[in-house]
Amino acid sequence: MQTTTAPSGTPALVDAPIRTLDLRGRRLEHRELRGVVPRAELDVEGALAVVRPICDDVRARGVAAVVDATERFDGVRLDRLRVPAAALAEALASLDPAVRAALEESIRRARLVHADQRRTDSTVQVVPGGSVSERWVPVERVGLYVPGGLAVYPSSVVMNVVPAQEAGVEQIVVTSPAQKDFGGLPHPTILAACALLGVDEVYAVGGAQAVAMLAYGARDADGVLVVPGVDIVTGPGNIYVAAAKRLLKGVIGIDSEAGPTEIGILADDSAVAAEVAADLISQAEHDPMAGAVLVTPSTALAEAVTAELVRQVAGTKHTERVATALAGPQSAVVLVDDLEAGMQVVDAYAAEHLEIHTVDARERAARVRNAGAVFVGRWAPVSLGDYCAGSNHVLPTGGCACHSSGLSVQTFLRGIHVVDYDEQALADVAHHVVALANAEDLPAHGDAVTARFPAPPK
Repeated sequence: MQTTTAPSGTPALVDAPIRTLDLRGRRLEHRELRGVVPRAELDVEGALAVVRPICDDVRARGVAAVVDATERFDGVRLDRLRVPAAALAEALASLDPAVRAALEESIRRARLVHADQRRTDSTVQVVPGGSVSERWVPVERVGLYVPGGLAVYPSSVVMNVVPAQEAGVEQIVVTSPAQKDFGGLPHPTILAACALLGVDEVYAVGGAQAVAMLAYGARDADGVLVVPGVDIVTGPGNIYVAAAKRLLKGVIGIDSEAGPTEIGILADDSAVAAEVAADLISQAEHDPMAGAVLVTPSTALAEAVTAELVRQVAGTKHTERVATALAGPQSAVVLVDDLEAGMQVVDAYAAEHLEIHTVDARERAARVRNAGAVFVGRWAPVSLGDYCAGSNHVLPTGGCACHSSGLSVQTFLRGIHVVDYDEQALADVAHHVVALANAEDLPAHGDAVTARFPAPPK
């Protein structure tokens, strides 16, 4: 078997399903590690050139532009954007009972977790007669994007809708690409999930045109508002959806620019190679650009997992897609000197999903600083979180977990400060306000206070 050389000079098998990145003996600080860990080659900036004219067209021509873009990209000429109520009801009635039961349990568990995230209003008495309250107010109208490309994601309906509902959002809109195979409607399982959650405003629109439609709203040729705009757009999508969200951020709020999914696994000799390989494959089957990264100090485990990948990839349904993802630059087996070095690597990688397969998994999980979600030990695989853990699976990707959080109730809430001071409370602090206003050369700020306390006549 031919070999090639990994960065440190360690031989690696050419025909292995996944490359080896050997970081043993290398002392790299956090920023340096971020530059060497595996990443997908994702050019959102390049995609902006493609989506900008689409978004501009939707802004200018409304419904007509959305219909034209849908025909161009999805091969469907829509006669209406909104999914009829009858189609939602029919999808739910026709849903496989086992899938319905699974969705209902997923919803139940998600509600338990997300209901506990709701913040409560608070009031601080700063001084006698002076208080500051913080009110948590839900956004009025949200648009939730559900992908419809290589796979069907009713679970994404659950993960987007439940936190919005628990936040108290009054108007929830779901949009998902039109499907040729289903008469121009989104996939029926997605429609069934919407019906199960009581969401009846659903649009058969995907891609950048969907984000623009939600951001700007869309009027028909007669000027009738067919799709009112929203305040925030959440949910994963392809690179063009991510680019449209970047372009329109400010017109709308967004959760994040979600890229291809990724899994990181930190493991030692206690890990079960067959399970680690299965977990890497489970994320690789999402997309040819999905990332699968194993970080371990154990060469024995690395070799065993590689052998398991050879065996399991051949037997999985989406063999070609998985093989492409594992062979890409975004995937690797990363060898480290010890678990402490491994902790530094996974924190630099900031995985969307991070599994810990070590003898002290719970303790190590508590020390992780950068991850979208952490899965502790062999009985908490990422697949559990995708569907039925109760956690949210809309998570930051591409290293964004070092500064961003996953979707939650907080995504749909705004904190508003309410300042309530009486006359004496303002009078007591007026001289400080004046002093700071003058220090900033903004004397009118001070005058706005002193105007309330005119000097007595001499």
